Amino acid sequence: MSKKSYRFLHIILLLSILSFGQKKVLQTKFTDEKITIDAEFDEEAWKTAAVATHFIMINPDNGKPIPYEKRTEVKIVYNNEAIYVAAKLYDNEPDKIRKELTSRDNFATADHFGVFFNGYNDGQQEFRFFVSAAGVQQDLVYTDANGEDYSWDAIWDSHVAITDYGWAVEMRIPYAALRFSTDVKQIWGLNFYREIMRDRQQYSWNFLDNKIPNESTQAGILDGINNIKTPTRLFFIPYSSQYFYASKEHKSNGEFKGGLDIKYGINDAFTLDAILIPDFGQTKFDNVELNLSAFEQQFSENRPFFTEGTDLFNKGDLLYTRRIGETPDIAVADNETILDKPGNIKLVNALKVSGRTKSGLGIGVMNAVSEKTSVTIQNDDTGTVRREILSPLTNYNVLVFDQRFNKNSSVSLTNTNVMRDGTYRDANVSALSFDLNTRKNTYNLNGNYKYSYINETADADNKTGFKSELYAAKSSGKYRYGLGAEYYSRGYDINDLGINFQTHYHSVYGNASYRLLKPTKKYNSYQSNLNFYSEFDNLTGRIQAGQLNLNINSTTVKNNYYGYGFNWRPLKTYDFYEPRTENERAFVTLPESFNLWCYYSSNYNKTFALDFNPFYNFLNEKDRVSYGFIISPRYRFNDRFSLVYNFNFNRQNNDIGWVAFDNDEVVFARRNRITYANTLQGKYSVNNKMNLNLSVRHYWSYVVNHNYMSLMTDGSLTDNTTFTKNKNSNLNNWNLDLSYSWWFAPGSQISVLYRNNSSLFTREFSHQFDHNFKEAVDNQNLSHIFSVSIRYFIDYNSVKNSRFARAFTKPQERIHF
Repeated sequence: MSKKSYRFLHIILLLSILSFGQKKVLQTKFTDEKITIDAEFDEEAWKTAAVATHFIMINPDNGKPIPYEKRTEVKIVYNNEAIYVAAKLYDNEPDKIRKELTSRDNFATADHFGVFFNGYNDGQQEFRFFVSAAGVQQDLVYTDANGEDYSWDAIWDSHVAITDYGWAVEMRIPYAALRFSTDVKQIWGLNFYREIMRDRQQYSWNFLDNKIPNESTQAGILDGINNIKTPTRLFFIPYSSQYFYASKEHKSNGEFKGGLDIKYGINDAFTLDAILIPDFGQTKFDNVELNLSAFEQQFSENRPFFTEGTDLFNKGDLLYTRRIGETPDIAVADNETILDKPGNIKLVNALKVSGRTKSGLGIGVMNAVSEKTSVTIQNDDTGTVRREILSPLTNYNVLVFDQRFNKNSSVSLTNTNVMRDGTYRDANVSALSFDLNTRKNTYNLNGNYKYSYINETADADNKTGFKSELYAAKSSGKYRYGLGAEYYSRGYDINDLGINFQTHYHSVYGNASYRLLKPTKKYNSYQSNLNFYSEFDNLTGRIQAGQLNLNINSTTVKNNYYGYGFNWRPLKTYDFYEPRTENERAFVTLPESFNLWCYYSSNYNKTFALDFNPFYNFLNEKDRVSYGFIISPRYRFNDRFSLVYNFNFNRQNNDIGWVAFDNDEVVFARRNRITYANTLQGKYSVNNKMNLNLSVRHYWSYVVNHNYMSLMTDGSLTDNTTFTKNKNSNLNNWNLDLSYSWWFAPGSQISVLYRNNSSLFTREFSHQFDHNFKEAVDNQNLSHIFSVSIRYFIDYNSVKNSRFARAFTKPQERIHF
């Protein structure tokens, strides 16, 4: 086809799609030919397969046809084991194709091709598979409610080749990586994706209209999958790890761990994942901070089992998986010390079953059991010791039912339950949630009702509570707006398996936004957002929060990002949580404030890029301000090696916060706080399956209290001259991880990790940075861990059909599923 004819046909197709919302259809066909994943496409099956082409731009110029010289052609065939994808990505300047090597699920600075499958064609969930021009795989689950979830990892095969016409991709995606019905004739949702990184341009096969927020409803159709006879989905992933520990306080020692992951396809829609004797020793370290607030610090989940494929379990927002295996606090006297408190409680096992029926009903069950754990407590005066139960045998459960309908709406019922052995606290929480959209995705109505029941210990009263929320919005077009309200009762408590900080309040909030749908001479994208939020105590009606926020974000035609805005609290508000009193009836008055910020991020396509984010906060009290900045330069030495440095500085002058209880008085302090956080991330990729990664963090934050004050019943503070305890704080943390990872076979990995860390908290300290840094990295204060872990993926079908199995198993004795 000539270039002129290509453009004419493309315009006709685009007009029909834009005018009538017609979905493209790709016809696939069955093949029994063996297909080698080598990006050469020399099998007969590819020569007669139908072609998907005429891609359309997503960003920046939404709706613009892809140029002829960068046309994309994709074919799909299938057999009883997998879907096969072949793509030719034309580029008239193949030497300019970006192909940075990196670890899996990191897009980095590279061109990409992707395929999106929705086995139910219900417009609500897609399994997305990407591969970069360097051959690096990325995969994720997309839902309208949660967006893109990169924690999900599938096992599939791909190969890329740079050619004289551009580059080529061949993929094999086994049915085990997908979810679909058991119908004889299958109709799937389908879309293809291409990113040309040097131009920061993104394209799709079926048009993704940026006026519509839900991408999965805009997929095309894959037709022609019929009568597939999928193999048994049964996989074993045995693993073993060897750990070596060393520190000043403990004698050097080693520890061997072993366990097993099992994945079993109950049918083509439902999957069981189980883990026996879990080992999470190589998960990423937590970015612990000096926490002076009334609430705990919330950490990200880094354990793969609790991050992979958990979008269904997050319905209702009741699950904070860090509770599973969390080390609880235990009360001891002032003259007592816990000698052997573990960093976490060991899990005995964990499993989850999830899937979705043909009618759109999603069902999820998760269970985990943690072992009984005791600690030794020593009396510092007498030297005597005693044993106390830190955590009893505990059973954690999650049950979810999620019904989808109309290809863009859902209703969910979620229940979480925690049962502890013996006379310990138990908890049960349920949530009914709904997310409704109009047929054209123009308007949205969502909300929930949640109820909690706590079975307290001994003679303590049991506790019940509830939370409800309703939000309505115009969710498409240039102009969007929304209005919502929520109510929390005093007894609402989800913190046994979820996380929630505040209760006994009601709030009203709203937003309005404007965005560019087409690029201009200056901007590829532009969006402004105006938000307001107000919050009131249920009993007194006092305002707890009231703020107006404006933020503006834009990307220039040179692909530099700019953002700026303000956050204004025009009224005094009343904080019922910072005083930390029983039943949270005392409050402290907070002054009016005005915060300004801006953000700049240069084009990451360049070898050197820079992020910069300063801010300044004015408070309506004498000499009370806070300010700081984040600066992060990054340098890409080549496609294998890059470094990213981040420096975060934050200073609070004459801040006010709780420090102690003194008899019947609540004691606050006026204080200065300074925080320095330095991080360094480095990666060297040997190839697309072998990587070296460096992660370093030094965090130093200290607080100096200038004078103490007592809290009055009207929320004001008066000088307290009798309280003289030293409540200054200094937290000095160091973390270093140096890791090597090699995916030596699909789903199989060898990983080596060296880790050292220190955490020093003191009341008496130096204010000099160099002194604290030397303390943090002093070998006398460091703990060292060296570990080697091996995971091996075993497909039951491969073992069953292997030459070894055929040789040593009599026909009548072979196992069939």
